[in-house]
Amino acid sequence: MSDTPQGTTPAERRTTPRHFDLRRALTMLGPAIGLVAVCILFSVLRPRTFPTWANAQNIILHSVVVGVAAIGTTPVIISAGIDISIGATIAVVTVSVALFVNADLSPLLAALGGIGVGAACGLFNGTCITWLRLNPFIVTLGTFLAFRGVADELSHQQAVAANSTWLNNLMAPGEAPLLPWGVWILIILVILTALMLRYTRFGRHIFAIGSNEQTARLCGIAVNRTKLAIYVLAGAFSGVAGVLMFSNLTEGDPTTSANTPLTAIAAAVIGGASLTGGQGSIIGTVIGSVLIMTLRSGCTQLNFSQGGQEMLTGIIIILAVLLDRLRNPPEA
Repeated sequence: MSDTPQGTTPAERRTTPRHFDLRRALTMLGPAIGLVAVCILFSVLRPRTFPTWANAQNIILHSVVVGVAAIGTTPVIISAGIDISIGATIAVVTVSVALFVNADLSPLLAALGGIGVGAACGLFNGTCITWLRLNPFIVTLGTFLAFRGVADELSHQQAVAANSTWLNNLMAPGEAPLLPWGVWILIILVILTALMLRYTRFGRHIFAIGSNEQTARLCGIAVNRTKLAIYVLAGAFSGVAGVLMFSNLTEGDPTTSANTPLTAIAAAVIGGASLTGGQGSIIGTVIGSVLIMTLRSGCTQLNFSQGGQEMLTGIIIILAVLLDRLRNPPEA
């Protein structure tokens, strides 16, 4: 009896896996190839200022906050959800950390409190989405406005100056070996989240829900509980991003991170996540974040106006959605 599947030839069996592997490899390596190409382009256009260690450090530092937020939103996207309240959550966290510091809490407790505020925002999102069965886009659009309003109320619509502590130095070069503490925090979170998605039951459940939620329910996965945990995790990551943003600003700013949600989502999609769910990569997400920040740095050195950079960001988001559609064409 032949082992060849019905309707295929041995030649087709030999070639199909290779085609699949090639496509998967291109999906995984595409962001890295794009990053290298962009670096080469700007190095040619600005050879004296772009290919320097100082500029590389600057790009990495600007990638940290977006990268941490994007890592948190990647499991949400893998589960076929969306969270556009990230920027408002970060704003609430920066204000909260400033208020905690000014209330004479220790810097560690202030940072943990900020992360807790982020997790609480994620819990609220997850509760509305899972138990009230509301659309994730609509919920997080509403909480984007609501959380921004909370930040305004807590800060009285102005930046909150905070007492100087070691939290102010998390993003400062020279305070840690080789790289700032914020970069090391990003690296640790990348490793832990990638391992979680790949090797834990929770990670497998995230992919299962994104691939087919109904099938996941039939397989015995507690879909609502898992989704709730995903959004709490995303909120906690936004909390970490908020603490790092506070370190950048050294104050609580209710207006900060307005563009972070779209940038984080674009970074995740560029890195291989599918907006239809079931697919995503933490490493790819971080590379996508660095790619976007590299483009911004290069455009700044080419004297692009702020409006021009915003138009470029919008184009990147559109191209990211187009890339997702090309990788995952709709079924006929």
